[in-house]
Amino acid sequence: MKLSLGVYAPPSSPAAYNAYRFAQAVTESSNEIYKIFFYFDGVYNGNSLATPPSDEVNLPEAWAELANNHQVELCVCIAAGIRRGVLDADEATRNQKHCANLNDKFQIVGLGQLLDAAVKSDRFVTFG
Repeated sequence: MKLSLGVYAPPSSPAAYNAYRFAQAVTESSNEIYKIFFYFDGVYNGNSLATPPSDEVNLPEAWAELANNHQVELCVCIAAGIRRGVLDADEATRNQKHCANLNDKFQIVGLGQLLDAAVKSDRFVTFG
């Protein structure tokens, strides 16, 4: 079964951690993840500058490792990202900001990718 996930909660939320654990379980099964779409406060999961306490899971790094190990596409909504200051290099330049902070395993995309994930997946599961 092909699944896509919508993550709408920040990394400090139990919903974001549950989404990550769910994604891990899917990759360890015979199912596959097509895309993970981060929207609303979920875009903070792509912030490479996040530095949680040492006794907590660093979800932005965990998502990046999941993407690297299982070729999972991590999509950050451009509008939600810009509004919350989560920018790749192109958006930082375009918006005249001094730095980019999007983890390089994530990509800035439009809402069309959310629709693509929903249409091309057998199930679309949301968290947050």
